[in-house]
Amino acid sequence: MAWRNPWYDSSKAHHTPTGFCNPEGDSRQPGDLKRWREERKAQGLPRPPQQGYDAFADQWWQPADLRGDDDRIWWLGHAAVLLRIKQQYLLIDPALSSRASPLPFAGPRRKTPSPLNLADLPRLDAVLVSHNHYDHLDRASVKVIVRHFPQATFIVPLGLAAWCRRQGVKQVHQPDWWQSLSLGDITIDAVPARHWSMRTLRDRNRSLWCGWVVRCGSLRFWFSGDSGYSARLLEIPERLGPFNLAALPIGAYAPKWFMAAQHMDPDQAVSLWQAAGRPLTLPIHWGVFELADESLDAPPAELADALRRANEPDGGFSPWRIGESRPLDNVDQE
Repeated sequence: MAWRNPWYDSSKAHHTPTGFCNPEGDSRQPGDLKRWREERKAQGLPRPPQQGYDAFADQWWQPADLRGDDDRIWWLGHAAVLLRIKQQYLLIDPALSSRASPLPFAGPRRKTPSPLNLADLPRLDAVLVSHNHYDHLDRASVKVIVRHFPQATFIVPLGLAAWCRRQGVKQVHQPDWWQSLSLGDITIDAVPARHWSMRTLRDRNRSLWCGWVVRCGSLRFWFSGDSGYSARLLEIPERLGPFNLAALPIGAYAPKWFMAAQHMDPDQAVSLWQAAGRPLTLPIHWGVFELADESLDAPPAELADALRRANEPDGGFSPWRIGESRPLDNVDQE
Protein backbone atom coordinates (compact mmCIF):
# COMPACT_ATOMS: atom_id res chain seq x y z
CA MET A 1 0.00 0.00 0.00
CA ALA A 2 1.34 3.46 -0.92
CA TRP A 3 2.17 5.77 1.99
CA ARG A 4 -0.47 8.44 2.57
CA ASN A 5 0.01 11.71 4.39
CA PRO A 6 -1.98 11.39 7.64
CA TRP A 7 -1.95 15.19 8.10
CA TYR A 8 -3.12 16.01 4.57
CA ASP A 9 -5.24 19.14 4.37
CA SER A 10 -6.39 19.92 0.84
CA SER A 11 -6.96 23.58 1.79
CA LYS A 12 -3.21 24.09 2.36
CA ALA A 13 -0.99 24.64 -0.68
CA HIS A 14 2.03 22.92 0.90
CA HIS A 15 0.13 19.69 1.70
CA THR A 16 -0.17 16.76 -0.71
CA PRO A 17 -1.72 13.31 -0.21
CA THR A 18 1.76 11.75 -0.16
CA GLY A 19 3.70 14.38 1.79
CA PHE A 20 4.52 18.06 1.51
CA CYS A 21 5.65 20.45 -1.21
CA ASN A 22 6.74 24.02 -1.87
CA PRO A 23 3.85 26.12 -3.18
CA GLU A 24 6.36 27.75 -5.56
CA GLY A 25 7.05 24.43 -7.28
CA ASP A 26 10.49 23.00 -8.04
CA SER A 27 12.63 24.67 -10.71
CA ARG A 28 14.99 21.70 -10.91
CA GLN A 29 14.64 19.26 -13.76
CA PRO A 30 15.28 15.51 -13.99
CA GLY A 31 18.98 14.95 -14.49
CA ASP A 32 20.07 18.19 -12.80
CA LEU A 33 21.54 16.38 -9.77
CA LYS A 34 23.67 14.16 -12.00
CA ARG A 35 24.77 17.17 -14.07
CA TRP A 36 25.78 19.10 -10.94
CA ARG A 37 27.77 16.19 -9.51
CA GLU A 38 29.60 15.66 -12.79
CA GLU A 39 30.42 19.35 -13.18
CA ARG A 40 31.75 19.80 -9.65
CA LYS A 41 33.89 16.66 -9.95
CA ALA A 42 35.34 17.82 -13.28
CA GLN A 43 36.14 21.26 -11.84
CA GLY A 44 37.51 19.97 -8.54
CA LEU A 45 34.95 21.85 -6.44
CA PRO A 46 34.73 22.99 -3.76
CA ARG A 47 38.24 24.37 -3.41
CA PRO A 48 39.85 24.92 0.00
CA PRO A 49 39.76 28.35 1.65
CA GLN A 50 42.37 30.71 0.24
CA GLN A 51 44.65 30.42 3.29
CA GLY A 52 43.83 26.77 4.02
CA TYR A 53 41.53 25.10 6.51
CA ASP A 54 43.65 25.69 9.61
CA ALA A 55 43.92 29.41 8.94
CA PHE A 56 40.18 29.53 8.24
CA ALA A 57 39.44 27.97 11.63
CA ASP A 58 41.87 30.35 13.35
CA GLN A 59 39.98 33.28 11.83
CA TRP A 60 36.40 32.10 12.22
CA TRP A 61 36.26 29.78 15.27
CA GLN A 62 36.36 30.19 19.04
CA PRO A 63 35.08 28.10 21.95
CA ALA A 64 31.63 29.05 23.16
CA ASP A 65 31.68 30.75 26.57
CA LEU A 66 28.50 29.90 28.50
CA ARG A 67 29.38 31.80 31.66
CA GLY A 68 26.98 34.39 33.02
CA ASP A 69 23.22 34.50 33.31
CA ASP A 70 22.24 37.29 30.92
CA ASP A 71 19.93 36.72 27.97
CA ARG A 72 22.19 35.80 25.05
CA ILE A 73 22.49 34.14 21.62
CA TRP A 74 25.38 31.95 20.44
CA TRP A 75 26.22 30.82 16.91
CA LEU A 76 27.45 27.21 17.12
CA GLY A 77 28.36 26.91 13.44
CA HIS A 78 26.39 26.11 10.29
CA ALA A 79 22.72 26.50 11.35
CA ALA A 80 23.08 25.57 15.03
CA VAL A 81 22.04 28.41 17.35
CA LEU A 82 21.73 28.54 21.14
CA LEU A 83 19.48 31.01 22.97
CA ARG A 84 19.40 31.79 26.67
CA ILE A 85 16.19 33.65 27.53
CA LYS A 86 15.16 34.22 31.15
CA GLN A 87 17.44 31.34 32.20
CA GLN A 88 15.85 28.98 29.69
CA TYR A 89 18.09 27.43 27.04
CA LEU A 90 16.76 26.84 23.52
CA LEU A 91 18.88 24.97 20.97
CA ILE A 92 18.08 25.22 17.26
CA ASP A 93 19.12 22.67 14.60
CA PRO A 94 21.53 20.52 16.64
CA ALA A 95 24.12 19.07 14.27
CA LEU A 96 27.38 19.09 16.21
CA SER A 97 28.91 15.74 15.24
CA SER A 98 31.89 15.12 12.98
CA ARG A 99 29.81 14.43 9.85
CA ALA A 100 26.49 15.51 8.35
CA SER A 101 25.67 11.98 7.32
CA PRO A 102 23.90 8.80 8.39
CA LEU A 103 27.29 7.07 8.21
CA PRO A 104 30.26 7.65 10.54
CA PHE A 105 32.79 7.05 7.73
CA ALA A 106 31.28 8.89 4.74
CA GLY A 107 29.46 12.11 3.93
CA PRO A 108 30.33 15.77 4.54
CA ARG A 109 32.91 16.08 7.30
CA ARG A 110 33.16 19.08 9.63
CA LYS A 111 35.92 21.46 8.62
CA THR A 112 35.67 23.46 11.85
CA PRO A 113 35.06 21.85 15.24
CA SER A 114 31.98 22.25 17.35
CA PRO A 115 32.50 25.17 19.76
CA LEU A 116 30.94 23.31 22.67
CA ASN A 117 30.14 19.90 24.08
CA LEU A 118 26.39 19.52 24.46
CA ALA A 119 26.85 17.69 27.75
CA ASP A 120 28.44 20.85 29.17
CA LEU A 121 25.25 22.88 28.86
CA PRO A 122 23.98 23.84 32.33
CA ARG A 123 20.46 22.89 31.21
CA LEU A 124 18.42 22.52 28.04
CA ASP A 125 14.73 23.35 27.95
CA ALA A 126 13.78 23.14 24.28
CA VAL A 127 15.17 21.95 20.96
CA LEU A 128 13.84 23.42 17.71
CA VAL A 129 14.46 21.60 14.43
CA SER A 130 13.81 23.23 11.04
CA HIS A 131 13.86 20.00 8.98
CA ASN A 132 15.32 16.51 8.92
CA HIS A 133 18.46 16.90 6.78
CA TYR A 134 21.61 15.59 8.43
CA ASP A 135 23.30 18.98 8.62
CA HIS A 136 20.39 20.22 10.77
CA LEU A 137 19.21 17.13 12.63
CA ASP A 138 22.01 14.87 13.78
CA ARG A 139 21.07 11.62 15.50
CA ALA A 140 24.23 11.50 17.63
CA SER A 141 23.58 15.02 18.92
CA VAL A 142 19.97 14.12 19.70
CA LYS A 143 21.12 11.04 21.60
CA VAL A 144 23.40 13.21 23.77
CA ILE A 145 20.50 15.55 24.46
CA VAL A 146 18.17 12.68 25.38
CA ARG A 147 20.78 11.22 27.72
CA HIS A 148 21.71 14.43 29.53
CA PHE A 149 18.49 16.47 29.22
CA PRO A 150 15.64 13.95 29.05
CA GLN A 151 12.99 16.55 29.92
CA ALA A 152 13.88 18.86 27.02
CA THR A 153 10.91 19.61 24.78
CA PHE A 154 11.47 19.07 21.06
CA ILE A 155 9.57 21.27 18.62
CA VAL A 156 9.77 19.96 15.07
CA PRO A 157 7.87 20.40 11.79
CA LEU A 158 4.78 18.37 11.05
CA GLY A 159 5.60 14.71 10.47
CA LEU A 160 8.91 14.55 12.35
CA ALA A 161 7.68 13.68 15.85
CA ALA A 162 7.73 9.92 15.26
CA TRP A 163 11.45 10.02 14.39
CA CYS A 164 12.15 11.94 17.60
CA ARG A 165 10.24 9.46 19.73
CA ARG A 166 12.25 6.61 18.23
CA GLN A 167 15.39 8.34 19.52
CA GLY A 168 13.95 8.45 23.04
CA VAL A 169 12.55 11.99 23.06
CA LYS A 170 9.79 12.16 25.67
CA GLN A 171 8.17 15.51 24.89
CA VAL A 172 7.71 16.54 21.27
CA HIS A 173 5.37 18.89 19.41
CA GLN A 174 5.03 19.09 15.62
CA PRO A 175 3.29 22.27 14.42
CA ASP A 176 2.35 23.07 10.85
CA TRP A 177 3.23 26.41 9.21
CA TRP A 178 1.67 29.37 11.06
CA GLN A 179 0.90 27.32 14.17
CA SER A 180 2.41 28.32 17.51
CA LEU A 181 2.90 27.07 21.05
CA SER A 182 4.11 28.51 24.32
CA LEU A 183 6.88 27.52 26.71
CA GLY A 184 6.18 29.69 29.72
CA ASP A 185 6.75 33.29 28.61
CA ILE A 186 8.25 32.21 25.27
CA THR A 187 6.10 31.78 22.17
CA ILE A 188 7.37 29.65 19.27
CA ASP A 189 5.85 30.07 15.79
CA ALA A 190 6.47 27.69 12.88
CA VAL A 191 6.76 29.70 9.66
CA PRO A 192 7.16 28.79 5.98
CA ALA A 193 10.42 28.04 4.21
CA ARG A 194 11.23 26.93 0.67
CA HIS A 195 13.11 23.66 0.99
CA TRP A 196 12.53 19.88 1.18
CA SER A 197 13.10 16.92 3.50
CA MET A 198 14.67 13.47 3.27
CA ARG A 199 16.69 11.12 5.49
CA THR A 200 16.29 7.85 3.58
CA LEU A 201 15.48 6.82 0.03
CA ARG A 202 11.87 6.20 1.07
CA ASP A 203 10.85 9.30 3.02
CA ARG A 204 11.33 12.24 0.66
CA ASN A 205 9.09 15.16 1.72
CA ARG A 206 7.09 13.07 4.20
CA SER A 207 7.94 15.53 6.96
CA LEU A 208 7.68 19.29 6.65
CA TRP A 209 10.40 21.98 6.73
CA CYS A 210 10.04 25.39 8.34
CA GLY A 211 11.59 28.41 9.97
CA TRP A 212 10.94 29.54 13.54
CA VAL A 213 9.97 32.79 15.21
CA VAL A 214 10.80 33.12 18.91
CA ARG A 215 8.93 35.82 20.83
CA CYS A 216 9.48 36.85 24.43
CA GLY A 217 8.86 40.33 25.77
CA SER A 218 10.10 42.71 23.08
CA LEU A 219 12.36 40.05 21.51
CA ARG A 220 11.26 39.06 18.02
CA PHE A 221 13.72 36.52 16.57
CA TRP A 222 13.30 35.01 13.11
CA PHE A 223 15.32 31.88 12.34
CA SER A 224 14.69 31.21 8.67
CA GLY A 225 16.15 27.69 8.54
CA ASP A 226 17.19 26.40 5.14
CA SER A 227 15.28 28.21 2.42
CA GLY A 228 15.48 29.29 -1.15
CA TYR A 229 14.29 32.83 -1.73
CA SER A 230 10.56 33.30 -2.24
CA ALA A 231 8.23 36.27 -2.15
CA ARG A 232 6.11 34.16 0.20
CA LEU A 233 8.74 34.67 2.90
CA LEU A 234 7.81 38.35 3.01
CA GLU A 235 4.57 37.36 4.70
CA ILE A 236 6.53 36.34 7.80
CA PRO A 237 7.66 39.85 8.85
CA GLU A 238 4.25 41.18 7.78
CA ARG A 239 2.45 38.81 10.16
CA LEU A 240 4.93 38.37 13.03
CA GLY A 241 7.33 41.31 12.79
CA PRO A 242 8.85 43.71 13.23
CA PHE A 243 11.91 41.64 14.09
CA ASN A 244 14.87 42.90 16.07
CA LEU A 245 16.93 39.72 15.68
CA ALA A 246 17.25 37.22 12.82
CA ALA A 247 19.34 34.33 11.52
CA LEU A 248 19.42 34.16 7.72
CA PRO A 249 21.41 31.73 5.50
CA ILE A 250 24.22 32.90 3.23
CA GLY A 251 25.88 29.60 2.21
CA ALA A 252 25.48 26.52 -0.02
CA TYR A 253 24.30 28.65 -2.95
CA ALA A 254 26.64 27.57 -5.78
CA PRO A 255 25.90 26.78 -8.51
CA LYS A 256 22.84 29.00 -8.41
CA TRP A 257 21.13 27.21 -11.30
CA PHE A 258 20.88 24.12 -9.08
CA MET A 259 20.81 25.47 -5.52
CA ALA A 260 18.39 28.42 -5.85
CA ALA A 261 15.32 26.24 -5.27
CA GLN A 262 16.58 25.29 -1.80
CA HIS A 263 19.21 27.84 -0.66
CA MET A 264 19.26 31.60 -1.07
CA ASP A 265 22.45 33.44 -2.03
CA PRO A 266 23.85 36.46 -0.15
CA ASP A 267 22.13 38.98 -2.45
CA GLN A 268 18.77 37.36 -1.73
CA ALA A 269 19.56 37.19 1.99
CA VAL A 270 20.29 40.93 1.98
CA SER A 271 17.00 41.58 0.18
CA LEU A 272 15.14 39.54 2.80
CA TRP A 273 17.01 41.33 5.60
CA GLN A 274 15.88 44.67 4.19
CA ALA A 275 12.27 43.48 3.91
CA ALA A 276 12.42 42.31 7.54
CA GLY A 277 13.36 45.80 8.70
CA ARG A 278 17.15 45.38 8.94
CA PRO A 279 17.26 43.63 12.34
CA LEU A 280 20.54 42.55 13.91
CA THR A 281 21.14 39.42 11.86
CA LEU A 282 23.36 36.38 12.30
CA PRO A 283 24.47 34.92 8.93
CA ILE A 284 24.11 31.13 9.14
CA HIS A 285 24.56 28.03 6.97
CA TRP A 286 28.25 28.45 6.26
CA GLY A 287 31.66 27.82 7.82
CA VAL A 288 31.38 24.13 8.75
CA PHE A 289 30.31 21.74 5.96
CA GLU A 290 31.18 21.86 2.27
CA LEU A 291 27.72 21.21 0.84
CA ALA A 292 27.90 23.17 -2.42
CA ASP A 293 30.48 24.46 -4.90
CA GLU A 294 31.61 27.67 -3.19
CA SER A 295 34.67 27.58 -0.96
CA LEU A 296 34.19 27.65 2.80
CA ASP A 297 35.41 31.26 3.00
CA ALA A 298 33.31 32.58 0.09
CA PRO A 299 30.01 33.40 1.87
CA PRO A 300 31.40 36.21 4.11
CA ALA A 301 33.08 37.88 1.11
CA GLU A 302 29.95 37.48 -1.01
CA LEU A 303 27.81 38.93 1.79
CA ALA A 304 30.06 42.00 1.97
CA ASP A 305 29.78 42.42 -1.80
CA ALA A 306 25.99 41.99 -1.66
CA LEU A 307 25.70 44.69 1.00
CA ARG A 308 27.80 47.07 -1.12
CA ARG A 309 25.63 46.37 -4.15
CA ALA A 310 22.59 47.19 -2.04
CA ASN A 311 24.23 50.38 -0.71
CA GLU A 312 23.91 49.06 2.84
CA PRO A 313 26.36 49.33 5.75
CA ASP A 314 27.24 45.92 7.15
CA GLY A 315 26.88 46.68 10.85
CA GLY A 316 23.59 44.87 11.29
CA PHE A 317 24.31 41.92 9.01
CA SER A 318 27.91 40.80 9.28
CA PRO A 319 29.55 37.41 9.90
CA TRP A 320 30.14 36.13 13.41
CA ARG A 321 32.81 33.72 14.54
CA ILE A 322 31.64 30.19 15.25
CA GLY A 323 31.15 30.09 19.02
CA GLU A 324 30.63 33.85 19.26
CA SER A 325 27.72 35.25 21.27
CA ARG A 326 25.86 38.52 21.62
CA PRO A 327 23.75 39.76 24.54
CA LEU A 328 20.08 40.06 23.77
CA ASP A 329 19.87 43.41 25.54
CA ASN A 330 21.57 44.74 22.40
CA VAL A 331 18.29 44.09 20.58
CA ASP A 332 16.22 46.00 23.14
CA GLN A 333 14.62 43.04 24.84
CA GLU A 334 12.48 43.91 27.84
